[in-house]
Amino acid sequence: MSKKRRAIAEINVVPYIDVMLVLLIIFMITAPIVQQGIKVELPKVAANSLPPEQLEPVILTVSKTGEYYLNIGDNLKKPVSGEVVAQRVSLVLKQKPAIPVLVRGDKNVNYGAVTTAMVLLQSAGVDKVGLMTDQP
Repeated sequence: MSKKRRAIAEINVVPYIDVMLVLLIIFMITAPIVQQGIKVELPKVAANSLPPEQLEPVILTVSKTGEYYLNIGDNLKKPVSGEVVAQRVSLVLKQKPAIPVLVRGDKNVNYGAVTTAMVLLQSAGVDKVGLMTDQP
């Protein structure tokens, strides 16, 4: 008498769990790097924060060298000109008029560069401009 052998119909999920954990670690490491964008030292002052229910704001970053970076567009780490800032912000405001607009200026940047950035935003149709700071 010969015994018939049946095929084992089990799926080994251990390799899938390993891959999932590796991907989780990669995303945990890269997420803060991607969100940070351009490194800027913000001034440290006590100020109220935005309410959490608001839309994600448009942020215009002014670097130490006076270059402008927007958190909207295709390449976030590439500096943009003043005309591009005005065009992109006005397009966003046409789609979402209530979106908050913030200026994120380095504490070592010339005061004139931040003022020029605010004038650019005003020419794009922004009524209110907020300034980003760090808590002391």
